[in-house]
Amino acid sequence: MAVDEVFATAVEDGLKLAKRVYAGKERQFAAPPRPATGMERSSEPFLPTAPMVYAVISDPAIVDNPDIPSYQPHVYGACDPPALIPLQMGDVGLEVECLLDAAFVAVSGRWRVHCVMRNKSCDCRLVVPMGEQGSILGVEVEVGGRSYYTQVIELEDYIMENTAKIEGGGLLKPQMFFLTIPQVNGGSEISIKVRWSQKLIYKDGQFFIAVPFNFPEYITPFGKIFSKREKIHLNVNIGTEKEVMLQTTSHPLKEKSRQAGKLTFLYEADVESWSNKDFDFSFSICSDDFFGGILLKSPTTHDVDQREMFSLYLFPGSNQKTKAFKNEVVFIIDISGSMKGKPIENVKSALSTSLLELRPGDYFDIIAFNAELHSFSSCLEPATADTIENAIQWMNNNFVAEGGTDIMHPLNEAVGLLSSTKNSIPQIFLITDGAVENERNICQTLKTHLENSGSISPRISTFGVGSYCNHYFLKMLASIGRGQYDAAYDSDLIEMCIQRWFHRASSTIVANVTVDFFSYLDEFEVYPIHIPDLSGQCPLIISGRCYGKFPETLQAKGILADMSDTVIDMKVQNTKDFPLEKAFVKQHIDLLTAQAWFSESKQLKEKVTKLSIQSSIPSEYTCMVFLQKETEKDESLKKVKKRDSRKHAGSKDNLLILVRDMAIGFGDITATIENHPTGLGEPKEPATSLVYNKAIGCCNRIAYCCCCPCFIKTCSRLNDQLVIVMTQLCTALSCLACSECCTELCFGSD
Repeated sequence: MAVDEVFATAVEDGLKLAKRVYAGKERQFAAPPRPATGMERSSEPFLPTAPMVYAVISDPAIVDNPDIPSYQPHVYGACDPPALIPLQMGDVGLEVECLLDAAFVAVSGRWRVHCVMRNKSCDCRLVVPMGEQGSILGVEVEVGGRSYYTQVIELEDYIMENTAKIEGGGLLKPQMFFLTIPQVNGGSEISIKVRWSQKLIYKDGQFFIAVPFNFPEYITPFGKIFSKREKIHLNVNIGTEKEVMLQTTSHPLKEKSRQAGKLTFLYEADVESWSNKDFDFSFSICSDDFFGGILLKSPTTHDVDQREMFSLYLFPGSNQKTKAFKNEVVFIIDISGSMKGKPIENVKSALSTSLLELRPGDYFDIIAFNAELHSFSSCLEPATADTIENAIQWMNNNFVAEGGTDIMHPLNEAVGLLSSTKNSIPQIFLITDGAVENERNICQTLKTHLENSGSISPRISTFGVGSYCNHYFLKMLASIGRGQYDAAYDSDLIEMCIQRWFHRASSTIVANVTVDFFSYLDEFEVYPIHIPDLSGQCPLIISGRCYGKFPETLQAKGILADMSDTVIDMKVQNTKDFPLEKAFVKQHIDLLTAQAWFSESKQLKEKVTKLSIQSSIPSEYTCMVFLQKETEKDESLKKVKKRDSRKHAGSKDNLLILVRDMAIGFGDITATIENHPTGLGEPKEPATSLVYNKAIGCCNRIAYCCCCPCFIKTCSRLNDQLVIVMTQLCTALSCLACSECCTELCFGSD
């Protein structure tokens, strides 16, 4: 069962179980959402669309209102897997800070354990759906006088210090983070602040963002006496002196301040119900033509790298008449056995759409590969309607997922097809779901070839499908080839992500971009290593560290679509209020990790580790842990019992709980060779220390007898009272030693 289905079933069970919670006269038991009549059951209504907290219920007997006990009949049994009851939310605040093409999101909220008896406790699970390319930055929790926080540490330190390896968090699926808060008492309030980053989407001169902020109705607190406060704070800082204009917004924002390159908005209100839509907004930068600049900032005293920070940006502007280069395109598509099913079908559909987007004057070819090559044509074909129709038909006949994976051979074939390109951009688009043993050799071979190419060398853009491919190999290859990298970890997102990836890479308006600032610097380090082309569908942003002094102005030079030279004047701006170290640290960690993998450099691995720990962003060489802060009482106890600290109540404060699956790894060659189905949407259920027996579910209910180990199965259509009656009947039978009747009841058909 897919992870979203497993999670949705647990929430559906929890909502049914929550009907035991008495809500007062005005509002009876919380009812789960009902699917539309005649529709198939879907997991969508039960998946979180905003940060949510759930009570993890393994013992249904503890479910009740902690303030107004309902004194319902006792429920026997346990839930396996545990049911998840969504907790009611008391207030919520959202902060969004946009820095160039990245957004940093913080959600603060207060949840109450409204469904557990006051003298009982349960674990609570925070689940955070993140937006585009979301990456968790940290969580802080306050509950019952205890404080918890996440921290990034070196992976080797965790293995050495915590041999128990307790797991309490990670990724349920890509872009969905979870964290378990241990043993929270019924009636307690939980205050949480969670932070993550996500990418802004650029299209047609505007930046777009969607922050998950759609809360279900059933987390609204009981009664009207509780105030519900909702707050949104938006800050846009693009680091330039150009005017920024807010275009669209989903919530009623009030402008608080406006400066060159900056906007601040606020929304705050008492509400009857929580936001029932994502927080969407878009903004544009007022400039028709492309423009650029350089931001400089000195490092802080705590920075592990004391070199100056810099960022160079080029924006394409909103002038849609800027001519894009003609393209000569070779698509290289993985059709190995692991791509079978939805992956290959979604790739085929996305590629068909991409072919239709080719412009008059473009040329293309398609190479499908597994252990062998299958080419649409022996040469580049003009992108005419008839040729594209023939290519789509060819894909329908030849895209059959079978065989192994050989990436080097099709890349060499594509480079040969593009060897005589003139007055256009030669493009290679590689799509794969697998990892191969000669990846470093592939990078080195392509690097040598591209360095010896003509005035416009082939661009290589890479796209990874699932978790078995080596995404750092694909990032490195795209960096070497001045192309675009993207990935899809969910089969439903493959088509959309491929189309957007192709649109960015095939819309070049300035090629062979060079900047002469390197001649002014004593030492520099830049990410990515090779400056990519400027696309009409995304800004060009590079950043790095340096020693030396910049001049007041610099020039970026490049080639336009008509092969004429162009020069972009850029002002060098020293900035104190723009957090460069925050805006680009994730990009630095990813690209440094790719370089460390390629060069097998221990020094680069150590550099990534230090940067990851300093910025609290997990990497391949670090891990995130969940810690409990020590109170003053705990510290005084330690002074009294220095050598016996493990015996006192505060010893658990030192316990490291692992937040797992925060790194993507370096591919799985074994899974590729054995053609395991593409690693998309694999279940990653939180580890539990106990094994429970199922108490409620969409297919059956199980109630344990009081006096015998057997159980009664009853149909899901039966209500709780009938389950209780059957339990009592079984108890009576067992007391009468009527083993035959008991056996028949316990193990009879549903």
